[in-house]
Amino acid sequence: MTNVLLIGANGHMGKEIQLALNNHATLELVAGFDRANDANASFPIYQDLQQIQEKIDVVIDFSHHSLTQKVIDFCLEKKYPLVIATTGISETLYKEITLASQDIPVFYSANFSLGINALIQALQKVTPLLEDDFQIEVIEKHHSRKKDAPSGTALLLADSINDVLTTKKEYIYGRSGTENTNPLNEIGIHAVRGGTIPGEHTILFAGEDEIIEFKHTALSRRIFANGAIKAADFLAKQTPGFYQMANLLQ
Repeated sequence: MTNVLLIGANGHMGKEIQLALNNHATLELVAGFDRANDANASFPIYQDLQQIQEKIDVVIDFSHHSLTQKVIDFCLEKKYPLVIATTGISETLYKEITLASQDIPVFYSANFSLGINALIQALQKVTPLLEDDFQIEVIEKHHSRKKDAPSGTALLLADSINDVLTTKKEYIYGRSGTENTNPLNEIGIHAVRGGTIPGEHTILFAGEDEIIEFKHTALSRRIFANGAIKAADFLAKQTPGFYQMANLLQ
């Protein structure tokens, strides 16, 4: 069995990971880290990373981006493979993640849904056919508790489109005012927050007299937990390097 340390064990996604790891064929949750303990947990939950005594084979971080650097430093010290599933990662922190991957296996994705990552592959095949004649907009919807906007997934989708364009487009975050021209060299990215929406992303290609839409809807957080677990199972067998969902899908 592969022993898992779960960072953010008591959070919403931490609870989903716990459920998904129950009776897992190859992974076992042996320890957690969180600000608060849970007396009902079937495994020890620590408030100090240095107090963890269990043998760890892979770490899953589903906490807050303010903790990510501390987790990276801990995994570098212990030489633990690290799956980073935390959202709101800054450009500076992303550089630290890639730097850490020179010494340990690191798996990072802005979205661990297998469906989203299959969507990315579809977008990259379609976009070159449409870029000269279609305007592109990305609309994302999430629950009212989500702090970052636009979502990391919206940016991931926009980046995946820009990566295959002959001429890169500029990102416009929301639209306001009375003099918008909406030229073809822009990608509009729009965020909606409300209620308990787990996550919805729509990519709109708008041309003359025709519209093409790609849409992904997350019906529960379970899909992200399952993706992170697949990533952990994959990463525990890898050598140091930077891994993403494309590696897992291959």
